[in-house]
Amino acid sequence: MEDCVFCKLINGKITVDPVYQDDDVFVIKDIAPKAPVHLLIMPKVHISNLDGVSDENSSLLSKIMFTAKKVANQMGISGKYKVTTNIGEMAGQTVFHMHFHLLGGWEKKDDVVSELKQ
Repeated sequence: MEDCVFCKLINGKITVDPVYQDDDVFVIKDIAPKAPVHLLIMPKVHISNLDGVSDENSSLLSKIMFTAKKVANQMGISGKYKVTTNIGEMAGQTVFHMHFHLLGGWEKKDDVVSELKQ
Protein backbone atom coordinates (compact mmCIF):
# COMPACT_ATOMS: atom_id res chain seq x y z
CA MET A 1 0.00 0.00 0.00
CA GLU A 2 1.51 3.28 -1.08
CA ASP A 3 0.16 5.40 1.79
CA CYS A 4 0.89 2.88 4.60
CA VAL A 5 3.62 4.18 6.91
CA PHE A 6 4.69 0.64 7.90
CA CYS A 7 4.98 -0.39 4.23
CA LYS A 8 7.17 2.68 3.69
CA LEU A 9 9.39 1.64 6.61
CA ILE A 10 9.61 -1.95 5.39
CA ASN A 11 10.40 -0.87 1.82
CA GLY A 12 13.05 1.65 2.91
CA LYS A 13 11.13 4.73 1.76
CA ILE A 14 11.32 5.98 5.37
CA THR A 15 14.61 5.33 7.15
CA VAL A 16 14.46 3.28 10.32
CA ASP A 17 16.92 1.05 12.13
CA PRO A 18 15.13 -2.29 12.51
CA VAL A 19 15.67 -4.30 15.67
CA TYR A 20 15.20 -7.49 13.65
CA GLN A 21 14.09 -8.53 10.19
CA ASP A 22 13.98 -11.58 7.97
CA ASP A 23 12.19 -12.44 4.73
CA ASP A 24 8.73 -12.23 6.34
CA VAL A 25 8.87 -10.12 9.50
CA PHE A 26 10.06 -6.61 10.41
CA VAL A 27 10.61 -5.38 13.99
CA ILE A 28 11.13 -1.77 15.12
CA LYS A 29 11.05 0.23 18.34
CA ASP A 30 7.75 1.98 19.05
CA ILE A 31 8.09 5.77 18.81
CA ALA A 32 5.75 6.23 21.80
CA PRO A 33 6.81 3.43 24.18
CA LYS A 34 4.45 2.22 26.91
CA ALA A 35 7.09 0.01 28.53
CA PRO A 36 10.89 -0.02 28.96
CA VAL A 37 10.97 -2.36 25.95
CA HIS A 38 8.23 -1.64 23.40
CA LEU A 39 8.67 -3.09 19.93
CA LEU A 40 6.36 -3.44 16.94
CA ILE A 41 6.42 -6.74 15.07
CA MET A 42 4.80 -6.73 11.63
CA PRO A 43 4.66 -8.88 8.54
CA LYS A 44 6.43 -7.49 5.50
CA VAL A 45 3.33 -8.15 3.42
CA HIS A 46 0.50 -5.65 3.90
CA ILE A 47 -2.42 -7.10 5.87
CA SER A 48 -4.64 -4.50 7.52
CA ASN A 49 -5.14 -6.40 10.80
CA LEU A 50 -5.90 -9.82 12.24
CA ASP A 51 -9.29 -9.84 10.51
CA GLY A 52 -7.42 -9.73 7.19
CA VAL A 53 -5.52 -12.96 7.83
CA SER A 54 -6.60 -15.76 5.48
CA ASP A 55 -5.84 -19.46 5.21
CA GLU A 56 -3.20 -18.59 2.60
CA ASN A 57 -1.22 -16.25 4.89
CA SER A 58 -2.04 -17.65 8.34
CA SER A 59 1.47 -19.10 8.72
CA LEU A 60 2.63 -15.50 9.28
CA LEU A 61 0.95 -15.56 12.69
CA SER A 62 3.18 -18.34 14.02
CA LYS A 63 6.20 -16.65 12.42
CA ILE A 64 5.32 -13.40 14.24
CA MET A 65 4.88 -15.20 17.58
CA PHE A 66 8.18 -17.05 17.24
CA THR A 67 9.83 -13.75 16.31
CA ALA A 68 8.36 -12.19 19.46
CA LYS A 69 9.91 -14.99 21.53
CA LYS A 70 13.27 -14.64 19.77
CA VAL A 71 13.42 -10.85 20.08
CA ALA A 72 12.26 -10.92 23.72
CA ASN A 73 15.17 -13.25 24.45
CA GLN A 74 17.60 -10.94 22.59
CA MET A 75 16.29 -7.95 24.59
CA GLY A 76 16.75 -9.79 27.90
CA ILE A 77 13.04 -9.97 28.77
CA SER A 78 12.34 -13.65 28.10
CA GLY A 79 9.55 -14.87 30.38
CA LYS A 80 8.60 -11.27 31.33
CA TYR A 81 6.74 -9.76 28.38
CA LYS A 82 3.37 -9.46 26.68
CA VAL A 83 2.29 -9.43 23.04
CA THR A 84 -0.85 -7.57 21.96
CA THR A 85 -2.57 -6.37 18.80
CA ASN A 86 -5.44 -3.98 18.13
CA ILE A 87 -8.06 -4.85 15.54
CA GLY A 88 -9.96 -1.88 14.19
CA GLU A 89 -10.31 1.76 15.12
CA MET A 90 -12.69 1.06 18.01
CA ALA A 91 -10.01 -1.16 19.57
CA GLY A 92 -7.32 1.50 19.24
CA GLN A 93 -5.71 0.54 15.94
CA THR A 94 -4.19 3.67 14.40
CA VAL A 95 -1.94 2.18 11.70
CA PHE A 96 -3.83 -0.22 9.47
CA HIS A 97 -0.98 -2.61 8.78
CA MET A 98 -1.20 -5.62 11.10
CA HIS A 99 1.34 -5.32 13.89
CA PHE A 100 1.88 -6.74 17.34
CA HIS A 101 3.22 -4.84 20.32
CA LEU A 102 5.93 -6.59 22.33
CA LEU A 103 6.06 -4.97 25.77
CA GLY A 104 8.32 -5.81 28.69
CA GLY A 105 11.32 -4.82 30.73
CA TRP A 106 9.50 -3.75 33.88
CA GLU A 107 11.45 -4.04 37.12
CA LYS A 108 8.48 -4.93 39.33
CA LYS A 109 4.88 -6.03 38.92
CA ASP A 110 3.40 -2.66 40.00
CA ASP A 111 5.30 -0.96 37.15
CA VAL A 112 3.37 -3.05 34.60
CA VAL A 113 0.00 -1.86 35.88
CA SER A 114 1.18 1.75 36.12
CA GLU A 115 2.63 1.81 32.58
CA LEU A 116 -0.42 0.25 30.95
CA LYS A 117 -2.85 2.72 32.54
CA GLN A 118 -1.14 5.63 30.73
